[in-house]
Amino acid sequence: MFLNNFDNLDSKEVFRWFEEISKIPRRSKHEKQISDFLVKFAKDRNLEVYQNKENNVIIKKEASKGYENIPPVIIQGHMDMVCEKTSESKHDFDKDPIELIVEGDVLRANNTTLGADDGIAVAYGLALLDSKDIEHPALEVLITSDEEDGMSGAFSVTDEHLNGKTLINLDSEVEGTFWVSSAGGINTVAEFNIEKEANNNSALKIEVTGLKGGHSGMEIDKQRANAIKILGRVLDSVKDDINIAYIEGGSVHNAIAKSAYAVITAKDVNKVKNTIEKLYENIKFEYRTADPNIKILISNAENVKECYKKELSNNVISFMMLSPDGVLYMSKDIEGLVQTSSNNGVLKEKDNKLTFTIFIRSSVESSSNEIVSRVKTLASITNSNFIYRDGYAAWEYDPNSKVRDIAIKAYKTITGKDPQVASVHVGLECGILKKALKDTDVISMGPNIYNVHTPREYLSISSVDRIWRILKEIIKNIK
Repeated sequence: MFLNNFDNLDSKEVFRWFEEISKIPRRSKHEKQISDFLVKFAKDRNLEVYQNKENNVIIKKEASKGYENIPPVIIQGHMDMVCEKTSESKHDFDKDPIELIVEGDVLRANNTTLGADDGIAVAYGLALLDSKDIEHPALEVLITSDEEDGMSGAFSVTDEHLNGKTLINLDSEVEGTFWVSSAGGINTVAEFNIEKEANNNSALKIEVTGLKGGHSGMEIDKQRANAIKILGRVLDSVKDDINIAYIEGGSVHNAIAKSAYAVITAKDVNKVKNTIEKLYENIKFEYRTADPNIKILISNAENVKECYKKELSNNVISFMMLSPDGVLYMSKDIEGLVQTSSNNGVLKEKDNKLTFTIFIRSSVESSSNEIVSRVKTLASITNSNFIYRDGYAAWEYDPNSKVRDIAIKAYKTITGKDPQVASVHVGLECGILKKALKDTDVISMGPNIYNVHTPREYLSISSVDRIWRILKEIIKNIK
């Protein structure tokens, strides 16, 4: 019996509910079955429940004795999971239960993702709702859908059925760290109309490759090279002698571009080669530590019959040179935190258009708006069309957060240690929810989960137990 592994733990009921939800397929955007399970759970216990068209579920439980006059507390997580498996696995995520394996302190799955991100939050919520002896204010357990593939569930949340002014998000993966802010994100695009002319000159292919790349939130502070920016610098060094014929770089908006290339035309290709090769030596030296394998390759290109008109070529190069990229501002409140950054993620030709996708992150909304304005102004002066594609809200740091102080005290009471208080330069549901639920005091926490989004994902059993006791201590002291 799976549950026999947890007989001596205070959190046995958490693992009971984790086992139950692990039987239910819950791929992102396919959450109807798990959503209906949560609704049935609530109705079976005569709890107030709401389900919206995005499959979000809100379950309410009345306050325990002595907490009747305390405002409700929102407990929040997401129901969907990332579905990855090893090449040898025959698992079908649309119908098969997750096979759970216990090995000492490790809870893992059999060659698939475990779904502890964020199934453990759902399990915590159900254990709270099902308990008869935990002290707590009124609870509003909010379980959102689609966190892993667009956050449409979080975007659909309103305050219609939520009255709580304290929100505890359980979608963090490092025990002992309380998250108190996260970055918002804005996707912007500059679009150039491609105008070409006949080419009678020789052509070269210039390729930037060998870069590390990386996540444009978690790794933007590593000072790694962006291939699109490097290519822009290379082209700028010879712009008076060339025209662009074709150009592309990067793959997705939220990854640092690790490769890019351009086909260019020039009357004097030897002059162009010499200039680029000299610049390459400088660039290699500059990135000898952060990106030591950077390469700029030059080769001949054949049958290039057309190229960009000169004005367009110069405008594109100017945009590449001047577009904001990398770390732009550091936080004044939290030491070492990137406050605002920008990533030149994708450069692509399609349907006679050249589009630059620039993804802006910031934990301060006014700061991200400033960078949007910079991109918009740059688009205007380079004769391109600016497009605000989409975005999500930042979760701004609140120096007066009460739940943070309660959480710190609760952690120390349970563990005897001081926790870390930190912020993260990526997007979390907390920012979206805080925008929808005005004046809500928010914190994010969770147990140790390792190798998330991979078949090597595993959960620390002892950490789940400690976080359960800490969570109860926090809730008990919200008065």
